[in-house]
Amino acid sequence: MSETFLPELPQELWRAGKLELAHGVQQSLRVIRTATAGLGQFLAEIESRGVKDLYGYGSTANWFADMAGLSLGEARPVVKRAIALNPTRALDGTEVPAVAPATAAVAAEGMVGNERIDQILEILKKLPAETSAEDRTSAEKILADLARDAGPRQLAEAEANLLAWLDPDGNEPKDPEPKEPRRELTLERRKDGFWKLNGLLDDEAGARTAAALEAYAKPRPVDEFGQADLRMKCERLGDAWVDLLDLAIACPDQPGTSGYRTLVHVTIGLEELKSGLGTACLDFVGTMTAREARLAACDCLMLPVVMNAAGEPLDVGRLRRFVTPGQRRALNIRDGGCAFPGCHRKPKHCHAHHIDHWVDGGPTDLRNLVLLCGFHHRLIHHGDWEVRLAADGLPEFIPPQCRDPLRKPRRNTLHHT
Repeated sequence: MSETFLPELPQELWRAGKLELAHGVQQSLRVIRTATAGLGQFLAEIESRGVKDLYGYGSTANWFADMAGLSLGEARPVVKRAIALNPTRALDGTEVPAVAPATAAVAAEGMVGNERIDQILEILKKLPAETSAEDRTSAEKILADLARDAGPRQLAEAEANLLAWLDPDGNEPKDPEPKEPRRELTLERRKDGFWKLNGLLDDEAGARTAAALEAYAKPRPVDEFGQADLRMKCERLGDAWVDLLDLAIACPDQPGTSGYRTLVHVTIGLEELKSGLGTACLDFVGTMTAREARLAACDCLMLPVVMNAAGEPLDVGRLRRFVTPGQRRALNIRDGGCAFPGCHRKPKHCHAHHIDHWVDGGPTDLRNLVLLCGFHHRLIHHGDWEVRLAADGLPEFIPPQCRDPLRKPRRNTLHHT
């Protein structure tokens, strides 16, 4: 084994030119690789003699890990590479030839690093079992010579060519056993009334989920008042999740809902619901304000449960559907989407809003209904905007005085020419 030395460094490295710097890197790499190859020869010899007899360890990798201050995971590939590149001896003293002697020779010259060595060893494993010793030797020499100057891509191309030469028919095709996709989801209600959603998706399901959420999480366009969408990305994704949930619930084939948007069990008196004061219970899992219940009741199933002062149920009303499928189709045609000025949301993302709320005696007919997306539905219920049907039967919106002192009625012109 030849003796190697580190290249001499100039006393002031900052004075070195670009060629001198490049030469220094090349020389340092060569010294490191040559020293690594020499280390492999020592490890192969220890493996041949038996590390248990020499040092009392169960494996060469365990001894090397302690000697070098490495983890076992770091030491194992070094020892494995050393045994593959160098000849060893069996227990009876017979020599075990190296798996890749040509690669070992190139490594000893400092011309190839560990990454390319491992790549060559992996390629050799893929050669057909019936490959002759002569063909295997030739293939390894081709790869070793190529590795002097080639990168990983060139070696991968050489692998394809070698396999095509040695095994032109390839392996017999067989259908792999499909793996069960790993998908997890947990949903729990926190003490503050919010729900915490955690999940783990496989790559395909995650990509589909991300694509669906991104499609509905785009910022809303700037409205005619110059108001931009100020929601953060996480907030837009949360609203997109609700949009997708509404779409799923509205599907006629949806189990348990049959196309109904929401089933609300109102466990307060109807008078309280009319006044907007008090609380309601949503599907017996949590509370919501009466004001929120009024919003949900626009386009859902409502099951009123009338309570007395002591909290005893007096009567459970019958399930009532507020907007019929025919009315919904007519609304979709008339409004073309969210009717709020400047909103681009399509009908499938909209709720049917009662202009005069049903709890206030408003009828469920087209003259009292308008399509609104979730955002503008909340704005109408909780803000100072007003909506009405004009003389021509189309909805128009009156802004609050703080937005327009003249309160000029406005319409959405995006859905119809």
